[in-house]
Amino acid sequence: MSYGPNRRYKPGRGGSLGLSRSSLSRLVETLSRTDVLVRLCLAFAAALILWAITGGWAPPSSFRTGYVPRRDIIARVDFSVDNIKKTDELKRQARQQAEWVYENNLRPLEEKRQELANKMSLLSQSETIDMVDPTVWREFNPPPPPDTPATDDAPKLAAIRAFFSSGMDSGKFDEALKRALLPLERSGLLNTLAHTSDQGPQGYILIRPSGEPKWSHRASIDEVQISKVKPGLKQRLLDEMQSQGGMNTNSEIVAQLTYNWLESRLPSTLSPDPIATNDEQVRAEAEVAMVSDSYRKGESELAPGGLPLGPTQMELLRHEYVAWLQEMSISRRISHSASLFGMYTALAVLCGFYIYHRKRRVLTDLRQYITLLASVITTVWLCWICAADQWRVEIIPLLLFGMTAAIAYEKELALLLSASVSLIVAFSLEQGLAEFVILVSSVAAAILLLRRIRSRTKLIYVGAFTGAVVMLTTIGVGTLAGQAFGAANIAMAFSTPEAADLVGSSLLPSLMVGAAWCGFCALLAGLLMTGLLPFIERLFDVQADISLLELGDVQHPLLQELVRRAPGTYNHSINVASIAETAAEAIHANGLLVRVGAYFHDIGKMLKPSYFVENQGSEGNRHESLQPAMSTLVIIAHVKDGADLARQHHLPQSIIDFIEQHHGTTLVEYFFRREAKRLESDPDGGELDESTFRYPGPKPQTKEAAVLMISDVVESASRALTDPTPSRIESLVHDLAMKRLLDGQFDECGLTLQELRVLEDSLVKSLTAVYHGRVKYPEHQTV
Repeated sequence: MSYGPNRRYKPGRGGSLGLSRSSLSRLVETLSRTDVLVRLCLAFAAALILWAITGGWAPPSSFRTGYVPRRDIIARVDFSVDNIKKTDELKRQARQQAEWVYENNLRPLEEKRQELANKMSLLSQSETIDMVDPTVWREFNPPPPPDTPATDDAPKLAAIRAFFSSGMDSGKFDEALKRALLPLERSGLLNTLAHTSDQGPQGYILIRPSGEPKWSHRASIDEVQISKVKPGLKQRLLDEMQSQGGMNTNSEIVAQLTYNWLESRLPSTLSPDPIATNDEQVRAEAEVAMVSDSYRKGESELAPGGLPLGPTQMELLRHEYVAWLQEMSISRRISHSASLFGMYTALAVLCGFYIYHRKRRVLTDLRQYITLLASVITTVWLCWICAADQWRVEIIPLLLFGMTAAIAYEKELALLLSASVSLIVAFSLEQGLAEFVILVSSVAAAILLLRRIRSRTKLIYVGAFTGAVVMLTTIGVGTLAGQAFGAANIAMAFSTPEAADLVGSSLLPSLMVGAAWCGFCALLAGLLMTGLLPFIERLFDVQADISLLELGDVQHPLLQELVRRAPGTYNHSINVASIAETAAEAIHANGLLVRVGAYFHDIGKMLKPSYFVENQGSEGNRHESLQPAMSTLVIIAHVKDGADLARQHHLPQSIIDFIEQHHGTTLVEYFFRREAKRLESDPDGGELDESTFRYPGPKPQTKEAAVLMISDVVESASRALTDPTPSRIESLVHDLAMKRLLDGQFDECGLTLQELRVLEDSLVKSLTAVYHGRVKYPEHQTV
């Protein structure tokens, strides 16, 4: 606000002599400004990022585990679902039915055949039975059973000699023997199978010749089991011996003796091949086609109504949702994206207008503007991640965002921003009105409960009380909606028939568990906020009360240096802090922030302390030897010096603002008047330039800075009062406050006339208490 000569006439704003421009032309002019275009582009980019994060090109699925549909859910499109369970069962069966591979190693059988040929040749060369080794003969002609009469072995030996003397030599015998054993060599021999019926079929096996990479053929167990092949071997030996010529009787005897020798000596040539068998089982599994269950549009029931959705139904609904998205037309996708983008735009416009009128600095300060957009994007992204079907903790990042906004800005703006983010999360996740109410109520409770953070446990208490509010809200909303909210897997675990019978309701157990889960998430958010608070203060350049209390410690290096170099200025700062805090609290401003700012507002004076009256001692006033303009430069410099010192010691920007704004653009009146008198006595001294005797500013940008400005000047001026009576103090405070008001120093801080009056009353009371009358003791009557 501004009064008197400092008010400037601004053409084109409805003045009597100017032409009023249309709203459209003013809008076009505003939008053509570079800073406005930059912010609009950033807002558009933020909306685009939100659209990408939330999958704005397609509607989300509205079902979650534990959701109780009011009616049966019917398929919206034709689709099929791979039946993994049936397919796995068929693959298991195929693996179990895969035939085992056995390696056929013919070396043992060849060795036996060669041994047999050699011994038969040895017998054919023996002239009498007495010349035959008994051990060798028993191999061909085992002794008969005890009850059977013994036979004469001489005719058998004679038959062997006759068989070989009739054109059958050892080579031909070996060839006949080889042909008789050929079927056995092809498929191999074994006594019993090495695998059980649970491991594979018992009727057939696969034969892999030794040294070959793959199996060659299938063989039945009758073809390879030694006990099953013996009858066929005996007949083949007889046929092969007769085919070589000679008397039939001799051939039969030789064939019988050969069989007698082989019968107990047939070796096992087959051994299981686990690697090849596993390859065959894998191949059998791969040949099993995927089994699919088909569902028809408008016919197939996906989930029954009135029952909570479990993992099986959710998996089926997920497949149906994917198929539905694939059939969605481009026009519908575009319309959905446009509507979602329109909602983002509407929320951005709503929040933008509010910020423009109530917190314009967030828009003008590009860093704060980008930080706000990044916070919204990060919150929506974290909510999207934390809204997983099995844990549903999207309330945690939303509460963190709401409390952060309340600390960084004001409660009203925090409520608006949090409600907007809750709306985005609810729409993007297709949560519905019920969950939107839960989200908004929880974040609103946290913001309204978050007052002054003067202790480290404050945020924990806020989280606990918010948790209680969330629990009650969840129970109430869940009862009305007939749904349970919270972590689905935990809630479903308590939705048992036994629990339903105990409480008389199938919904109540899961509803109570879900409400407890939401309350726990709120408490967890408070705990997380306690640890994140220092980083949030640094990111948003704000200070909570607990940080201000730490910063206002008198042991701070800058304050200790101020005490040492400029004790008068330190005493002045302490007095200003005391009266300014009370005055700020009177208009509901941040008194603690004003007090800490007052501690540091004059630290720049420590560089040239003797040039300021409160630090001058017996050495006199140094300004007597300086020109008024030079003295003004020295006085004004303490603002810049103080800001530089604050930055060197990493003080927060809010404290630096107090240092830079506590004098605003006020006039250094004492030296201005001295310069005016000097120029009056010096006709050649030039014109008096008022701007050179004003502080560089800026003017106070906040009510707290305005409070410090008034408190600073009235505390200094009240020291010069010879008789500080209440009436004189009141007159002094009012005159100084009106002088700064009429000088336009409060035009940019939003301070109202009513608040200015309250400030004056508070300062008068504080100064009157400091300078109250005292009774003089008798011995001090003349002092």
